[in-house]
Formats: sequence, C-alpha cells, structure tokens
Amino acid sequence: MITAKEYAARRRELMAMMAANSIAIVTAAPEKIRSRDTHYPYKQATSLSYLCGFAEPESVLVLIPGREQGECLLFCREKDKLRETWDGYRSGPAGAVSDFAVDDAFPIGDIDEILTGMLEGKERVYYAIGKDADFDRHLMGWINEIREQKNRGSAPPGEFVDLDHLVNEMRLIKTASELKLMRKAGEISARAHCRAMKVSVPGIYEYQLQAEIEHEFMVSGATAPAYTSIVGGGKNGCILHYIENRQKINDGQLVLIDAGCEYANYAADITRTFPVNGKFSPEQAAIYDIVLQAQAEAIALIVPGAPYNVANDATIAVITEGLRDLGILNGEINELIEQQAYKDFYMHSSGHWLGMDVHDVGDYKIDNQWRIYEPGMVVTVEPGIYISPDNTAVAEKWRGLAVRIEDDIAVTKTGCEDLTAAVPKRRVDIESLMAR
Repeated sequence: MITAKEYAARRRELMAMMAANSIAIVTAAPEKIRSRDTHYPYKQATSLSYLCGFAEPESVLVLIPGREQGECLLFCREKDKLRETWDGYRSGPAGAVSDFAVDDAFPIGDIDEILTGMLEGKERVYYAIGKDADFDRHLMGWINEIREQKNRGSAPPGEFVDLDHLVNEMRLIKTASELKLMRKAGEISARAHCRAMKVSVPGIYEYQLQAEIEHEFMVSGATAPAYTSIVGGGKNGCILHYIENRQKINDGQLVLIDAGCEYANYAADITRTFPVNGKFSPEQAAIYDIVLQAQAEAIALIVPGAPYNVANDATIAVITEGLRDLGILNGEINELIEQQAYKDFYMHSSGHWLGMDVHDVGDYKIDNQWRIYEPGMVVTVEPGIYISPDNTAVAEKWRGLAVRIEDDIAVTKTGCEDLTAAVPKRRVDIESLMAR
C-alpha cells in the first residue's frame, strides 16, 4: 500500500512546482446515481487519491505552500452516526488529520466561509477547471465575492493554472511502491485469464467467462474490475469495445478477452485470444502468430531513451507484412504502410499509459515530439488484427477472425519488465494449459 509518508512526499513535490503565494484545489469525484435511489459504487477522483489517499466523496484537498498554520488542508463530511448506519464509516475532520496526515481538516459545510479567506490575496490558483461544473460555479462565486470587496482591500487571484498538467506528469513516473501494486494487479489478472482458458468449452456463454474472471479478481483481493470486461466470441471480437457479453461461443470460434482488475487504486489491462475448444485452426494460428510477433518486436524496443512511437511503428510494420504474406493485403510493404492499408484490420494504436486509470494520464508528445521512455513509465502493448465478417474483399476463411494480445510493460533502468507475463500467450502454451 502507499504510505502516508509517500503521500506527503507527493504533496511536497507538487508544492515545490507551484509559484509563490499560490493555492491548489483538488476536488473529489461526485457520486453517481445508477437509477432512482441506487448509486454506482463510488470511486474517488484519481488526482485526490494520488495526493492523499482519501476515498470519501464530498471532499476537497487544499495545498498552500508556505502557510504557517499548515500547508495541507482537507474539507470533508462530518461524523454522522445516523448516516454512517446507512452508508458506512466517515472519517470526519479529526479522522482525516489522524489517518491521512493532513495538517488540518474542516467540515465540508464550512468551505464557503473558510476557502474564500484562503483564496483572498493569492496570485495564482492551481485547479482543474472544467471537470466539475458545480464546483467551478462555487469557485467563481468565491472569486467574485472577493472581487466585489476589492475597494476594501481584498485582492482576488489574478491567474488560474491547470493543476492536472503538474499532477499528470508526476503520475506518469511510478515509484517502487506503485510498481509493486501494479505487479500485484497484473498477477491477479493473469490468474483470472488462465482460469478463463481452463474452463472454456464449446457452448459456454461470454458472460460465464466474464463471471469466472471477475470471481478470480474478487477472491484474490482486487477492488473491482478496472474497466468493463470484454468477452467477445467469434465475430464479436471484431468489436473493439464489445461489452454485451451475452452470446454463446461455438466450437471452432476464437474468444477475445480484454479484462484486468483494480488493486489498491492501480489497474491492470490484459488481452488474450484463444480457441474456445482449445485448438487453433490453421487460419486462426496464422493470424495469431502475426499479432504475437508484432507484440514481441514492439516490447523489445521499449527501453529508456527510445521515443514512445517505436512500439506502434513496429506493430504496424509486422502486421502489414504479415497480412501481405497471407494475401489479405497486396502491394509493396512501404507503400502499404504509407497508404495506411493496414487500418482496415488494425485501427488502433499499439498501447497507452497505465496506472491509476486504465487509460492513464500523461502527454504522449512534448512540443510536438514523441516523448522519450523513462524508468517508471508503464505502457500497454496491444496489437491486434480484426477481419470484419462483412469484409468481402478478403477470402471467406479469414472473415470474422479477431486477435488481440496485450500486456503491461514497465520501463526499467536497463530495459523493460512485463508485469503480466504469468498468463501464457504462445499458442503451444495456451493449448497445453487448456488441455489440462
């Protein structure tokens, strides 16, 4: 777990980047109604989680560098025995101070009065404007209240700065503690994928495999699925974000499973594709081996100092050549790549940042140049080939085949580490596991 000491270090790092006489405001995620009086399970805004670990709604973290009375303040709900009986434990201001190592805490109901005074006289406000329309209105109201008192000596802040840019850059480089949690998320998710392979038989339903996977997540201590699990049998695998998961998977079909758990606020993201009957057909094997080679070549290029796009370029080259060799594409390799002929079959990039969010924060380019891999970054590598069942331009034997292979790769000082290697991806290993 992330310790209070590490949270405090993150806040100090952020405040060191802030200008003099400034204030940072980080808001909690709002609660979401599912229907009538039932709510979705609550998930805290990741920026607030990252900076202090406080998981309750209706909370606001405030950082004021150099403030003598305390630099780190939290507004949160008060203790309420009745509401706690219905909804669960609340830390309250006293608990926030003792359990989360903030300097001071106040009831959220007092924020109008207290935060207005804290904003007064500050030159710069660091805040993610536009993400929470309700809090935006409150904040502008406090600013206008100070502005109206300007003739009495009150000075409103003169500049707003996007807080997310600073926090996102911090989150992009994972600490040893974060990588430990991501390894755990990867291990749990890998076991879940292995379980799905072991129980697969012709005639099983997509939702039954989803249930097996998510059962493994929860019995292993995960918080929840990190995203809605994708279980696409046959042609459903060609739908990139297929989440219906209601169809029967028939003998001879591939099943594409994209699923990962969230463990202690950190996500895993794995995709495996395998035959539901445990044996690849020649056509399935041909497509599968191209994707596997594309992934292997891309991962080998992820090293410190390499530009981000090398992995994507490698997957494009391998997939284009492989499809050409099978006769699905026709032409000279470089021309096919330049014409983006592969996009009918490989329409997404090779991966994305991974961390507290599945599609995690962090810029991919700086000053219009691909950023460079650094130790502590974590990226997915997930090439795929998807041949639409309606694509009459290819031979019928290829139609409806979909393969994606995805792993979570951490950049190290000397190369990279596969955090999700415990689930097999060579065809021989998949077939062996399923045969057992």
